[in-house]
Amino acid sequence: MANLIPTSDLVRDRNYDMGTDSYDFIGKRAYGNNGEQVGTVREALTEEGGKIRYFVVEVGSWFTSKEVVVPVGLARVEDDGVYFDSLTKEQVKEMNGYQVGQEYGDAAQVADIRTLHGTGYVAPAVSSGSVTAADHYQDEKLFGTPTRLQLLEERLLVNKEKYQAGSVQVGKKVETRTENVNVDLSHEEVVIERRPVTEARPVEGVVTLGAATETIRVDLEAERANVAKQAYVTEEVEVGKRTQTEQKTYSETVGREVLDVTKTGEVELTGDVLTDANKTGKR
Repeated sequence: MANLIPTSDLVRDRNYDMGTDSYDFIGKRAYGNNGEQVGTVREALTEEGGKIRYFVVEVGSWFTSKEVVVPVGLARVEDDGVYFDSLTKEQVKEMNGYQVGQEYGDAAQVADIRTLHGTGYVAPAVSSGSVTAADHYQDEKLFGTPTRLQLLEERLLVNKEKYQAGSVQVGKKVETRTENVNVDLSHEEVVIERRPVTEARPVEGVVTLGAATETIRVDLEAERANVAKQAYVTEEVEVGKRTQTEQKTYSETVGREVLDVTKTGEVELTGDVLTDANKTGKR
């Protein structure tokens, strides 16, 4: 009997690379017959080589605290979840419950397969006298891997937010400078004219030189500048805001999933994946 291993154990304990059989099913919503939501896909069970055989489905919407194991071929993968179109509430009621870490043995597998397909279901290949789960693995309706594989691609999402980029304060300050102004000022000067007497004449009476000193006073006027300052409005400033738009480029590394096909033996793949039937390796 093939030993079934949870995919999370393969990846965690054995650093196993699931390759093209690595499907992002875990955590997706699970839907049953008529599109009714039944719970969540909890895990996938694989063989030693990494071949997925079953999904572990939590069916809390139908039965509280119950998980069942459903063959992978009954799954239909969509963007919003995994659909098990033929899975009914009556079938889930009769199926074996599963707990994380327990062994999902051959007898439990065969019993659940018969519940899903009816007691009259016959395995497509019988390798021994008694029917085993491995005999059913060749049934593509039950164990064919889902034909839909989602390839993911990262894209940049840009959101804009406003923030305070700075502030401007507008005020006044006094700036001084020296300014020169030319003013014409007038003043009076004393003009003294001396005229010689051509014909000297005698002074009458007794005259003693220096006895009578005579002084003439002349008052002179002059202009002087009184400088004052007067404030004038020379400029008016209005302060407001306006929005300017500029384009900036931001770079970030994004990744995407691409198809990785491994061909072993004399398997011929058609279409765009591999056209050379004799080629082995990856593309």
